[in-house]
Amino acid sequence: MSKTVHIGSPSQFTSLLQSSKIVVTDFYADWCGPCKQIAPIYEQLSAQLSRPSKITFAKVDTDKQKEVARTYGVTALPTFIIFKNSEIVESIKGADPRKLQAVVKKLSAEADSDGANGFGDWTAVNLPKGYSDVTDQVDVRGLDLLNSASEYGDARTLFLGTRPSALDTGKGKSKGSASDETEKKDWVESDTDEQLMLYVPFMSTLKVHTLHITSLPPKEGENVPMRPKTIQIYSNRAHVLGFDEAEDLPATQATTLTPRDWDEKTGTAKVELRFVKFQNVTSLVIFVVDGEGDGEKVRVDRLRIVGESGEKRELGKLEKIGDHD
Repeated sequence: MSKTVHIGSPSQFTSLLQSSKIVVTDFYADWCGPCKQIAPIYEQLSAQLSRPSKITFAKVDTDKQKEVARTYGVTALPTFIIFKNSEIVESIKGADPRKLQAVVKKLSAEADSDGANGFGDWTAVNLPKGYSDVTDQVDVRGLDLLNSASEYGDARTLFLGTRPSALDTGKGKSKGSASDETEKKDWVESDTDEQLMLYVPFMSTLKVHTLHITSLPPKEGENVPMRPKTIQIYSNRAHVLGFDEAEDLPATQATTLTPRDWDEKTGTAKVELRFVKFQNVTSLVIFVVDGEGDGEKVRVDRLRIVGESGEKRELGKLEKIGDHD
């Protein structure tokens, strides 16, 4: 099955750029001879190098998606444009397989080496010996997030590999300031109250060791959101839990974060799991019960998962593993 994403709308392409660190894009047309000639090579690169949330290969039919082609100034076919963190880093005009292969493989190697500890250069958290960042095993297509405010990011935002914008714009900026109108809202906030319910399915069976939660609310302003405080984690559920349902079910683990758990520079807290209970994990439900303070909303910027990845799973209906009755 092809791993290449065929773009059907401008919004789909924008979402893809936000959810994958590197996006290789083939702008083509069905009537273009050179496009057809290089297509098998492009598919081969896609099959070899695609990795969830890190490297994604896309195709844009310029006859059907004229707005996308116009946005990126495509005037010749085929044109290959490579994006890194939503910015153009390379552009190749014409069917030049050697150049395409060289550029894509170079960026693929860079993606593998970026943040060798699995977290890039913006976190101060070291990985435990023998474990790695397995966030790329999240099946982003199956994510579900309840009670999130629509004007902020969605569930995929939490697993972006990019540096949170709040680390660059300053955590102390007041919410609602003039500059906030143009600030990229690459975080999640709760909507009607302080609770969030996140469903995270995986593409392989994992041993989960630690969760890393980044929360970077501003330090002052009106209606400032809170960092998570009480978190309940449920393993191997087939779907997201309702809030009332979660209250009636025993959590696989419950954790209470304190102010000293948050790294001052990066806004990241480490939640160590009782490893014996998270040995064969196909999914997690993460329930933020309340926040740290007296506010009405909770904010989460990023989530990272540390552990070991195991056997790949067939991505269909998730199976429940273990006895949760």
